[in-house]
Amino acid sequence: MKKTYTSEDIASMEQRYRANFINSIIGFKALNLVGTRSEKGQENLAPFNSIFHVGANPPLIGMISRPDSVDRHTLENIRKTSFYTLNHVHEGMVNQAHQTAARYELHESEFDAVGLETETIANFHAPFVRESRIKLGLEVRQVMPIELNGTVLIIGEVTQIALDDEFIADDGFIDLTKYGSTTVVGLDAYYRPELLKRLSYPKPNQPLTEIK
Repeated sequence: MKKTYTSEDIASMEQRYRANFINSIIGFKALNLVGTRSEKGQENLAPFNSIFHVGANPPLIGMISRPDSVDRHTLENIRKTSFYTLNHVHEGMVNQAHQTAARYELHESEFDAVGLETETIANFHAPFVRESRIKLGLEVRQVMPIELNGTVLIIGEVTQIALDDEFIADDGFIDLTKYGSTTVVGLDAYYRPELLKRLSYPKPNQPLTEIK
């Protein structure tokens, strides 16, 4: 049955129900494992799905971290070292990626805990996930607290990219389905995306064409 939810309805929802409801209503989101290393060399790995394109020149990516009212090892490492990695999750890594969200102690490595391997690329400070098929290394350019809810916006510049270039089109488009990159809805529902079509750049009074 179709229903309209008001702000009062949303506010009255049980906390966990509301979190699932709002997290899933926005739709499919990118899924990445964020790799960091502390100043003392302790490795950390955590799943993030609030990641978005900010700009291509320079190549900037935004990421939302939850409030640091409790220990956020990823956020702390990024603030102190300025380096982190984004690692796409393919279907064979989903269970391990999900498990990295568990609250491990600061001295525990999620890599070791879930059975993923670390990889160092070009002496980049933060660790990459060896099993991932698309990996990005980023350096922080701006960190901004969001006063509305205590979350933190992190904007990083991409300085390293590692992937097999077999599935990069002549115009630079990357078909993520060929890499098996998964997507997520809410906090615990994982999907295998499928490419429907690519369409030409829209212009007034000109018909769209499909890009092959």
